[in-house]
Amino acid sequence: MAETRIRLAGREIALDPSGAIYDHETGTLIVSDLHLEKASSYARRRVFLPPYDTAATLSALARLVMRRQPTRILCLGDSFHDGEGAARMDGADIARLAALMAGREFVWIAGNHDPHPPAGLGGDCCEEVTIGALTLRHEPSRHGKGERGPAGEVAGHLHPAAKVSGRGRSVRRRAFVTDGERLVMPSFGVLTGGLNVLDRAFLALFPLFGFTAFVVGENRLYPVAPASLRPD
Repeated sequence: MAETRIRLAGREIALDPSGAIYDHETGTLIVSDLHLEKASSYARRRVFLPPYDTAATLSALARLVMRRQPTRILCLGDSFHDGEGAARMDGADIARLAALMAGREFVWIAGNHDPHPPAGLGGDCCEEVTIGALTLRHEPSRHGKGERGPAGEVAGHLHPAAKVSGRGRSVRRRAFVTDGERLVMPSFGVLTGGLNVLDRAFLALFPLFGFTAFVVGENRLYPVAPASLRPD
């Protein structure tokens, strides 16, 4: 897979086609919005989805970890779909997660779905992490109209997706969205939806037509300007 290196608030980071970020200088792998145990959360409300999302998400993360060999993994919030998700994991998934955590630093950042540390799984827990000029947190910071957002912020929460049309067809894929000062990551979980980057939630974060969507392809990312994007 071909990574895309960009500068964010002056620091070089690598955007990975898996939907993750890799910081080469510190060996840190960053993923957001795993939403583990989402299917089991829905099942408690008698909404039944295929119960394999946790295993599939952890398997995708394992392949990424094998390829990147990070020394630290940061999970940027909403790692579980609800506060009891960790308690519902089966033994095989717990073993998959333990293998990912073995021999490296593992950090759970608090999200709105999982504000408290997952019980019994290990790892460190915090509200945000700083890497050089970058501050990593779950939800993007809001700012007043006409003001720029905080420089060096990396967040998740919104599950950005981009729709691109051409040659008589449309494609909608996960995307990173950034203006060079702040960045919102796509969700990594296999059972998560996406919010169009032209939604007003993003217009409140980035200058109008002043951002780039890095659209996730099969083996690479495609930078797309706002003028080439389409609403849902």
